[in-house]
Order: sequence, then C-alpha cells, then structure tokens
Amino acid sequence: EAGIGSAAIAHSAVKTRHAASEGIVALLEPFIDTVVICTITALVIVIHNVNGSFPYGDLAGNATLADGTVLSGVDLTAHVFDTAIPNFSYVLTIAVVLFAFSSMISWSYYGLQSWTYLFGRSARVMNTYKVLFCVFVVVGAAANLGSVLNFSDAMIFAMMVPNMIGLFILLPVVRRKLREYLE
Repeated sequence: EAGIGSAAIAHSAVKTRHAASEGIVALLEPFIDTVVICTITALVIVIHNVNGSFPYGDLAGNATLADGTVLSGVDLTAHVFDTAIPNFSYVLTIAVVLFAFSSMISWSYYGLQSWTYLFGRSARVMNTYKVLFCVFVVVGAAANLGSVLNFSDAMIFAMMVPNMIGLFILLPVVRRKLREYLE
C-alpha cells in the first residue's frame, strides 16, 4: 500500500513547524520497507537458489523444491533463511506476527480517524467504530485468505483514487510549502 496516502493520516498528527519536514521523513518509510527489506529478502532467495535447487516459480508464485515440496511466500522465505541460519524460521514467525499486529493497530487508527471525520468525534461514534473493527477482525480471520486479500486490495484502490485526485489538486500548494522549507 506504499504511496496511496494512508500514512498521511498518521503523519498529520505530528506537531511540527514545517509540514514539508514531516513529508521528507515520510519518504523514508516506503524506501526502507520496499527497497531495503524486500530487496534483501529477494537477494537471499536468489542467492540461495544459485545452484538451481528449485525453479523460481510458476504463475501462481509457487516454488517446487528438489524433494517435491511446494513452497511459496513466507514458507519459501523461511525455508531459505533456515538453510543459511538454522531455526531462523522462528525469528521470521515472530516478525510476521508483529507485522500483522502492528498493521491491525495502524489500520484501526487510520479507520478511526476517517470514521470520526465522517460521523463526528463523540464517544458513541468512536465506540461503534471500535466494535465494528473488532467484528471485521474476526470475520477477516475466519474468511478465505484470497477473499480477504481481494477485498482489501479493492478497498485500497478505492482509497487511492480520491488521494490521487487530491495530490494533483494540491500540487501547487505542496510545491510552494516545500520551496519555503528548503529556503
């Protein structure tokens, strides 16, 4: 979801003299996550497979190991890291759980801010959102993963459209504020 504008909700809560300084800080997040972390993971998988122990994948993203085991996603990553660092899959499991938990916390905050913007900031309105959020966490945990991912992708796309329109409309203001900050 890097670049769709959801992080701006969290960054808007920061108290700073210049909004542009917070924008520059916000640029680091997708760089560290996407460029650094994802590149390191991909390089480890590619380097592990230098001897051709598995084909890189089929159209579904699966890799078949020499023993016939089919792995994909985090399972493939855990296998590759375990080969280099024994028992690293435990560290990876903890990292995935922490990522999932922190994602739920951040998206609950983003949703609450949007909900209160639309419906007001009363205790009843906020508690209604919190109950609905908890219900959807249970529904999401019980539903088919493919359905959950398809739904969340559709909602992220729906959020991206007005954000892109807003970016183009506010581009002159952002440019002016950035120039003021850099001077």
